Amino acid sequence: MNEISKKRWGMTVDINRCVGCQTCTIACKHANDTVPGIQWRKVLDVESGKFPDVERLFMVVGCQHCNEPPCVPVCPTGATKQREDGLVTMDYDRCIGCASCAVACPYQARTIVHKQEYYYGEQTIQEEAVAHKDRFGVAQKCTFCIDRIDEGLAVGLKPGVDPEVTPVCAASCISAAIQFGDFNDPTSEVSRLVNERDYFQMHPELGADPQIKYLVETPAVPGRAPVEDELGDEALSDLEHALVGRRQTFWDMRAAMNFIMGGIGSGAVVMAYFLSFFLKNFEDRYLVNINIGAGVIMAIGLFFVWLKIGRKLRAPYAILRPQTSWMSREIYAVGVFYLAVFADFFQPNPVFHGIAALGALGFLYCQGRILHAGKGIPTWRVAQMPMMLVATGLLEGTALLTLIFSKWGDQLPSPVAVPVLGMLLVLVNAYLWRRYIGNAKIWGIGPIDRRILGVITPKLHIIAHVLPFILFGTLLVNAEVPIWVAAGFFTIAGGVLWKAVVITRACHQQNYALAKYPHRGSGKFAAPIKI
Repeated sequence: MNEISKKRWGMTVDINRCVGCQTCTIACKHANDTVPGIQWRKVLDVESGKFPDVERLFMVVGCQHCNEPPCVPVCPTGATKQREDGLVTMDYDRCIGCASCAVACPYQARTIVHKQEYYYGEQTIQEEAVAHKDRFGVAQKCTFCIDRIDEGLAVGLKPGVDPEVTPVCAASCISAAIQFGDFNDPTSEVSRLVNERDYFQMHPELGADPQIKYLVETPAVPGRAPVEDELGDEALSDLEHALVGRRQTFWDMRAAMNFIMGGIGSGAVVMAYFLSFFLKNFEDRYLVNINIGAGVIMAIGLFFVWLKIGRKLRAPYAILRPQTSWMSREIYAVGVFYLAVFADFFQPNPVFHGIAALGALGFLYCQGRILHAGKGIPTWRVAQMPMMLVATGLLEGTALLTLIFSKWGDQLPSPVAVPVLGMLLVLVNAYLWRRYIGNAKIWGIGPIDRRILGVITPKLHIIAHVLPFILFGTLLVNAEVPIWVAAGFFTIAGGVLWKAVVITRACHQQNYALAKYPHRGSGKFAAPIKI
């Protein structure tokens, strides 16, 4: 076992000691040459309670170098890695800027800068000297000053003890609130502190096991549990509150278009293959043509994804991590689909039909898992999200087929299976949405996003559920072309509505959280009298 593998680097932050001076923030910015607006180490100014029961404290945040980092498996290129000593690293030369890691992080620790900005409007001599062009268009974050650690170990110095090889935030802290060291070393200061003091880790329920541990007590004053006012919807609805997560902007409408177009196209392929066993006169050429058209729709969605990534010429790197990344797996699935469609075009064959449908279904499922892997966005990470995207995709695919079938007329006599499947899928989707909304608070979705989802729910039920159900039902007795078109249009519109809202509006990042508070302040938050 090498020297690195014996260690587990981490930090303790004493919330009682932190005075909010921002020295750690400035030291980090100076040491890492971050551009305007980017802070790898931040100090939150947290005010809680209502007069006269109020408290103010400061909370140091940044990359937590988790023991089970959610950002590592989602990376499709391997740019984000974890060393044996636990440090989570970034390879700027391999990152494509897809932001999968940024939306997977529950601690708002990652940023992506696409445009060069300067502190004084134009580049200074100092900024030119320390420029890091490799950081633009890619994910960046705190590294625990990894270069200092490695250089110190190489010459026999001890990070956490020798200040010149300790992360600058800890080395510069004027109150010694930040301590750095090896949690696997029982003699280290960080090990002693967590063994002797009351502490908490942020969001342990997410299973990341973050390696910044917050101390909340002093030998004389115990910590306290948060009160309802600090956890309630009123407090967590205030975007001015330091702990409340902001709306993510990493994935915009370009990303949403991949889920929208990908769901419609892949769903149509799967449902066409399924319906081909039930519809009369459903010739091979119909299925091949549907697959080609659906493939074009899926390609449009993938093109929008390409527009979104920060380093577009590196896009092929996204195939490198199929062992863990659902984005890589999505690419392989869609590759299987396109190869099968290509072969099917020249030599229609039931085997190629089936492989194309299997590739499309895999693509659709991967899309669901990609969104679900966004652990940092509570509306996305719910367990039923993959099921919702798959069910919606199949319904949207059925809707696209209704639009196609409306043009085929007598070539497909009495396609009863289409409206019946449409009605069943509408009911499934309506049930999943009601379950999603009904369990939103239990599943950890915050009040801001619950309110947004609540606003669109009545519209969604009408557009995506009630009207399509009625129209599909009408098709059983009256197969007029306008009814086919209306059923398909409203169904697709409903899918577009909820995906666009969930991905671009109801998408606030995970709140910061204090599982315990220091017991200091005024009123009932005042420190207990020492006897």
